[in-house]
Amino acid sequence: MKTNPNPILCIETILYVEDQEKSCAFYQQLLRKKADLHVPGMTEFKLAEHFKLGLMPNDGIAKILENKTPHPKEGNGIPRCELCFYVKNIELEFDNAEKCGATLISPITDRDWGDRVCYFSDPDGHIIAFAEKRR
Repeated sequence: MKTNPNPILCIETILYVEDQEKSCAFYQQLLRKKADLHVPGMTEFKLAEHFKLGLMPNDGIAKILENKTPHPKEGNGIPRCELCFYVKNIELEFDNAEKCGATLISPITDRDWGDRVCYFSDPDGHIIAFAEKRR
């Protein structure tokens, strides 16, 4: 029997959010696309062939976690990771993020690892980076 060397079919990063509708509207504007799935308790955006971004309400994931971890609301606004999007036109994404109401953390800056990067936060404090390879 032949086995698949990579058993992962898709990667989905799920952000826990306070207000699913508000976050859905924010990400639809930021990503300039409608959600591929939007039902009570889960919103998904297919961003690449094998990658989805999900939004799940804090209270919904808290029920699944069954008090075995702190309630996700306790971590709102505390950066623990970031979404980093490599883009073709960082100025366009910077301007769009500002129009969406994202909170500017750091303007477009040449970073020592070879990229131009800017940082924002979303309504729940999740960090969003837009990066472009330096020419």
